[in-house]
Amino acid sequence: MELRDFAERVLFSDSLEEKLLDPGEVTDERPGKAIVAPSEPGRPGVLRFKPTSAGKQSFLGDRELGTETGRGRLLHFFANHELLATELMALVLLRFPDAPPAFRAGVLRTLRDEQEHTRLYLERMRACGIGFGELGVSGYFWRAVAPMEHPIDFVAGLSLTFEQANLDHSRHFAARFATVGDGETAALLGRIHRDEIAHVAHGLKWFRRWKDPASSDWDALCRQLKFPLSPARARGPELDAEARIAAGLEPDFVERLRFHVQSKGRAPTVWTFNPFGEGYLARGRSFAPVRHQTEIARDLEVLPAFLARRDDVVLVERTPSNQWMASVVAAGFALPEFVELRGGRIDPACSLPGRKISRIRPWGWAPDSVALLGPLAPNSDDGGPNPTQRDPIAMARLHSKATGAEWLGEFLESHGPSPWLCTTDTVGRVARSATEATALVKEIRAGGHHRVVVKESLGLAGANAIRLWEPELLPAQRRWMEKACASGRTLVVEPWLERLADFSLQLEIEDSGARLLGFAGLEVDARGQYVGNRVSPSPHGPPRAAMELLRGQGLMPPSALAFLKDFAAFVGRRLAGEGYRGPAGIDAFVYRDSRGASRLKPLVEINPRHTMGRVAIELMRGVCPGSEGTFRLARLAEARADGNGGLEEHAGNLETRHPLRLSGSPRGKIREGTWVLNDPSRATVCLAVFEVRVATKISGGEGGK
Repeated sequence: MELRDFAERVLFSDSLEEKLLDPGEVTDERPGKAIVAPSEPGRPGVLRFKPTSAGKQSFLGDRELGTETGRGRLLHFFANHELLATELMALVLLRFPDAPPAFRAGVLRTLRDEQEHTRLYLERMRACGIGFGELGVSGYFWRAVAPMEHPIDFVAGLSLTFEQANLDHSRHFAARFATVGDGETAALLGRIHRDEIAHVAHGLKWFRRWKDPASSDWDALCRQLKFPLSPARARGPELDAEARIAAGLEPDFVERLRFHVQSKGRAPTVWTFNPFGEGYLARGRSFAPVRHQTEIARDLEVLPAFLARRDDVVLVERTPSNQWMASVVAAGFALPEFVELRGGRIDPACSLPGRKISRIRPWGWAPDSVALLGPLAPNSDDGGPNPTQRDPIAMARLHSKATGAEWLGEFLESHGPSPWLCTTDTVGRVARSATEATALVKEIRAGGHHRVVVKESLGLAGANAIRLWEPELLPAQRRWMEKACASGRTLVVEPWLERLADFSLQLEIEDSGARLLGFAGLEVDARGQYVGNRVSPSPHGPPRAAMELLRGQGLMPPSALAFLKDFAAFVGRRLAGEGYRGPAGIDAFVYRDSRGASRLKPLVEINPRHTMGRVAIELMRGVCPGSEGTFRLARLAEARADGNGGLEEHAGNLETRHPLRLSGSPRGKIREGTWVLNDPSRATVCLAVFEVRVATKISGGEGGK
């Protein structure tokens, strides 16, 4: 029989018996012309594909698998997959008659295996009292693979995706059938498992011959698969690494597959880490982060993974290592999908631009994130950045320390004086020239505040500020103010207060208003620059350290919480009124006034973006009740001071000295231990360190700092 005639019979016949008939001796002397793939293969009416809107079939539990009917239902599902593979192999023979004869001969051998698998499944189904066609059948395999444009699409989609996944499914269900006492079906699945190793090996051989030789197997497969296919579909319930190695796949490929994630239905949220947004808002196109800043950003680019949920997408310059992904899973957290940027842009050749997206979530909206993520907006349910988020002038106003000072002043005037609340003379005041700033410095000092800080209204992480400790303004300080104002930037002048406890309020600004997510203790250095966050076992209450300081001033829990909720709602209304939606952090602190009393300054600055405090609060979702967490950045200098040769060694020592301990079920949470959140093997200047300890109980107060 000619191979073409055999393939046509398998593909187009509406008789199941003809589709599964052994052709005997086959020759391939008249391959004929290429055909166009039909919308569906020929099938008897009871085996026509169910509508795509029909519900997804779920695998059965052990109780159902313990019945003949339950086993028959599962075998029906498997038989349809084997029949689909048979039909797709017939299609590839007819679609590509000019493919290498050795490839076509290998497909023929595999097709005959699939015919035999289908026949064997039908026998076992009949023994279980189920006839083929009694249940609806899916055409997903067909819709995913049939549009192939080259034989490499076939081996990528069928051999290296669906058949590779069957390495796991066949082994997994062989064990389950054996557990319920069905040794005959278990043996059948064992045979199919062995055959699938050869099928994957055949596909891999030709995939390597046709792919770009400069690309690894993994990278080439990721690029070749068309959405909704992805390597995530090449994995079953339990990854069978041994079978994949036997089929010829490299160990690195197997480990990449182990941790690869892509949504199989839910539209993902897309995340990216762009920590320089405020710099672009302040300086425009002229802003250029220095090398040290870009190195920090590169080291920390995976942090949105801890804001994301399973199946979300995080954009990165480099996909994290397998070892790092293993550490995330070992800590009890779900991995998102990582998509690599190309030259700082989304690769148009990847599947992301064509996929349905739920939301777009940069670290913060600014010109850089609008340029990067704006092209995804047409496919996003949330429409991408709204007009305010797209407007650099509007976003600069929301980030401005001058705006924060304005809103704080309004709130204090409406609230009235309190023994525990900051006074209006502590609120920053705006200067648009060095002369105005100098006058404000004198005015503040005349009011009894001898130490003064002058800040640019827009600046990065505590930078772009000077402290005036000297009785008289120094020439260098005046020049700094003149230079800043000459560039069109405004200054905020305010008293330097003796800070006792810093913390932040983390909000989500929604159409319905501000949602208060929690509080994070905030640690800063002498210059006011970020060091880390500490989050109590109950992050929904203000940090205990701040509340203990205010206890004697009359602000007691729960009144403290009620006040801060009201203040958060006030700031949320102002942000929402400006058209902003998304994450926001409010930095606050408790300070000691000139009489030695503790007072609360509820707004130091507003960050209409994600913050490290937000990351810390999200991390606490994976921490056991009763434990507190500290998120901090460990710099290279710390590693060397600790006697380490570099950050990777330092990370290993931190985790060895205080190893993670998880407890709880079915999914453990961190009870205590130290975990380095970014990839130590690739970090160059800093580590993101999360330390968890069982909280010390102290009578009274809320939370812990």
